[in-house]
Amino acid sequence: MTRIALLLASALTLSACQTVAGGTATAPATSPVLATADAADPHSFARPLEARVIHVDLDLAFDFAAKAVTGTATLDIDRQPTAREIVLDSDGYQVSAVTDAATGAPLAFAYGAEQAALGRPLTIQLGAGTRKIRIAYSARDAEALQWLTPEQTAGKRQPFLFSQGQAILNRSWIPTQDSPGIRQTWSAKVTVPVALTAVMSGLRSDEVTVGTGGTRTYRFHMDKPVAPYLIAIAVGDLKFQPLGSRTGVWAEPATLPAAARELEDTEKMVETAERLFGPYRWGRYDMIVLPPSFPFGGMENPTLTFLTPTFIAGDKSLVSLIAHELAHSWSGNLATNATWADFWLNEGTTTYATSRIVEAVYGKRVADQQIALGIDSLDGELKNLPTADTRLAIDLRGRSPDDGLTDIAYEKGAAFLRMIEANVGRERFDPFLRKWFDDHAFQPVTSAQFLAAVRRDLVRGDAALEQKLQLDRWVYQPGLPTNAVPANAQAFAEVDAAVRAHAAGTLPTAAWARWTTDERLRFLNRLPREQSRARLDALDRAFGLDRVGNMEVKYAWLSLAVANRYDPAIPSLEAFLATQGRRKFVRPLYLALNKDASWGRPIARRAYPVARPIYHPLVTGELDKLFGR
Repeated sequence: MTRIALLLASALTLSACQTVAGGTATAPATSPVLATADAADPHSFARPLEARVIHVDLDLAFDFAAKAVTGTATLDIDRQPTAREIVLDSDGYQVSAVTDAATGAPLAFAYGAEQAALGRPLTIQLGAGTRKIRIAYSARDAEALQWLTPEQTAGKRQPFLFSQGQAILNRSWIPTQDSPGIRQTWSAKVTVPVALTAVMSGLRSDEVTVGTGGTRTYRFHMDKPVAPYLIAIAVGDLKFQPLGSRTGVWAEPATLPAAARELEDTEKMVETAERLFGPYRWGRYDMIVLPPSFPFGGMENPTLTFLTPTFIAGDKSLVSLIAHELAHSWSGNLATNATWADFWLNEGTTTYATSRIVEAVYGKRVADQQIALGIDSLDGELKNLPTADTRLAIDLRGRSPDDGLTDIAYEKGAAFLRMIEANVGRERFDPFLRKWFDDHAFQPVTSAQFLAAVRRDLVRGDAALEQKLQLDRWVYQPGLPTNAVPANAQAFAEVDAAVRAHAAGTLPTAAWARWTTDERLRFLNRLPREQSRARLDALDRAFGLDRVGNMEVKYAWLSLAVANRYDPAIPSLEAFLATQGRRKFVRPLYLALNKDASWGRPIARRAYPVARPIYHPLVTGELDKLFGR
């Protein structure tokens, strides 16, 4: 491993008003703290205690024919007087020149050795007074960017481009220090084909210019320091529909009406979240519904949440996804894990916050059911993951940060917070959580900091409460502690009774018609994995599972079908794999198929080449290895 500097838990001090390219960006001041070992980022080559990026200014042109990005990145630098170089992260972009942005003097640069999953360090020599550097570069087929043909979009009229930077993919198209603890403000000027619209995870300027070569140029800025993985872009045939005074949705014209109907409660969710967690600090909360190849349910890019179209069920039954991405505006975007080892601070806190928003907007019964589904998922992870990976603070040294993308971070993290709430009461826990976000706004955070805050603000020296909470056991030890709060036993009482009745041959046909999506998921997921052909035939006839449009229910059905080699579901399975690229769905199905050498593997090997073109590199990178590509 190359030299990795200890990273400040709140990074180096930012001034309350720092001058950046294109104007003055207001950035909350942070107080310096001692560097701590748990804030060292093993997934970055940067040495931020010597020199670090504080602002990124992009001037880029996007070439859809070449699938390439070209232009410049101008970086403002905070450096120690003795620093003679700055180290950036890179993974594929090619630098043609580096200059001192103030004087134009060329600066020497060199790439270091390639390291698996990390890319290469880019070391730039600094002049005695260099505070701003300009990097001319290009990026072709960058791993963070997915370029889609018109045929791969909903409208079939124009090509499409979107980025997915989490965890460390933005280093494939943006020269910067790609670590969540090195927060940066940013601005961008992006030039795209004139027929397309560009949006980014920052506020868009009204200044839009049309070039003489069939191009259009947009300008964006983010004046709050963010983790670099949150810089995001999408370009395509996009239209906008407002949903409220500060909320709205972008989508392709063919998708926009259905998306807007599904998202009509968004403004209400923002207001609810503010009552729970404090003011929304990002200005607007807009969303974009991407083509179905987007690899996640959602991505919490500030001011512009990226969404999969698979959440559009027609009945708002999957909009807890919106509550989740909105909650990231506090947990993840406002207070961000300093390293990926503490990913639970982003996702566990957000999963807990999601249930609180859902409870306030849709009622306690809905929230209790979703918590119970989450506990079911957690139980599965605890059984299947290596024991060491069931800790909240996971050791990811020498591994991809994506190895921590499991329900341990999401569901065990949420269970941890529910346990604290249950023991101290909401009247104390709610102010604590709000204070946590206020105290660490626009700062990176660590598990140690969170535990220290709990002990300072909630435990307050109470030895009995300290013992009861088992704080260190939750964060640093594997498994689920004994004081976890169980799911509400009544949340799915009727559904669980129907599961038991199914064993005797009874199907809940009448109940199914009025059940919610969560109840249908509980039923399908609780059925024994071994089912006869006759039983599966009966399920499909009774509930139309092979034709269901709800993608979560469809996935639950196909998982059961694959587990039982159910031939009638094969056409539906292959269509499902070929028409959406959500990692949560496609990865487990391919893995399950591949384990069955005689029945499933031929299906997988037939389906994957057909479906692969719509999958994001984040998905194909893993599946290519599975299929030996």
